[in-house]
Amino acid sequence: MTLVTGLRRLTRRGVRLLRADDPETGWLIRIVISALLVWALLYLTPADAVVRAVLVASLAGWFLFVAADVRWPRLARAGLALATLLPAAVAGVPENASAPLFLYAALFTFVLLPRTPMWAILVLTGTVIAVLLTGFWLAGRGTTAMLTQPTLVIILVLFNLHRREYRLRAEQTALLLEQTSRTQQAQARAAALDERARIARELHDVLAHSLGALGVQLEVAEAQLTEKGDVPAAAARIRRARRLAVDGLVEARSAVAALRADVPPLSRALGDLVAGHRADHTTTVTLRTEGSPRGLPSGAEVSLLRTAREALTNAARHAPGAPVAVVLDYRGPTVRLTVHNPAPPRPVGDGAGGYGLTGARERIALVGGTLEAGVVDGAWRVTAEVPA
Repeated sequence: MTLVTGLRRLTRRGVRLLRADDPETGWLIRIVISALLVWALLYLTPADAVVRAVLVASLAGWFLFVAADVRWPRLARAGLALATLLPAAVAGVPENASAPLFLYAALFTFVLLPRTPMWAILVLTGTVIAVLLTGFWLAGRGTTAMLTQPTLVIILVLFNLHRREYRLRAEQTALLLEQTSRTQQAQARAAALDERARIARELHDVLAHSLGALGVQLEVAEAQLTEKGDVPAAAARIRRARRLAVDGLVEARSAVAALRADVPPLSRALGDLVAGHRADHTTTVTLRTEGSPRGLPSGAEVSLLRTAREALTNAARHAPGAPVAVVLDYRGPTVRLTVHNPAPPRPVGDGAGGYGLTGARERIALVGGTLEAGVVDGAWRVTAEVPA
């Protein structure tokens, strides 16, 4: 390591220490005050032996505070209080400029310390004023001096108390902001984990159902070809397997879409679904939205969208060409999706062509909703509700 590199590292470390230090009562301020008090003791103190002895004792109290503040805070504050009271006793001596400097430096630090109790500040201030007045009276100083110094002490204490209160509030605000930020991060992380778990569950359900059913159909087709030689039946099984693959791919894409940041709102997604169904099946499909659209959790929106897709698929399969009406109702405490069409000649069940209403009902239940399906007033109606 070269000398220049060492100096750079030392400089950077010193800059970091200065930035982390308290700008009002930190180590840098204490070093400056210590140097100032030593200089005042050497060059500003009168030759009076008593005054010098008192200020030396005050300086000793100051250094006791500096040395013991970290490990023994009570002892340190006692030393600082002593460093404040002793110069107040000799402040009335004429031509003694160092005593007020000792007094104000120690009192300034005592009041600004964030852990100093308020009662200790008030007791020390009152004692300092009493000692000042007594010293000025014994020294025979005039009324002006006896009023000026206590007034300056009171002004200094009030100013420092205001500054201390401002700093404490700023620290509490910073702490509160930090706690709020941590809480928000924890909530965001929990929401992300919950969303990932939901998407993983949906992908697993889609793939397990689709691939499982696809495997069964292919296995039956293979048996019909190899064991029975029934080509038409095997071809029918293969066509059914192909429909399963297509439906599974659609469901998988829908589940993956939940991970995207630009998933459209439910009303617009339903509009796209209705338009696509209308174009694919050349049938009349209407969509009506009642109430004011509002945001829903992504899980609820995806579940409603899949329910609508399943209901439209069943309508096209069991009542081809018949008109279908889709109603999305935002009124009330829940959001309701209704899909109805003329009743098919047989109940709509969970055939091999996709998830089926049972799967849709399970998905709606996972988000705290309900799903009902059946014939109402001569029409097949699927009604799903989720909490708003």
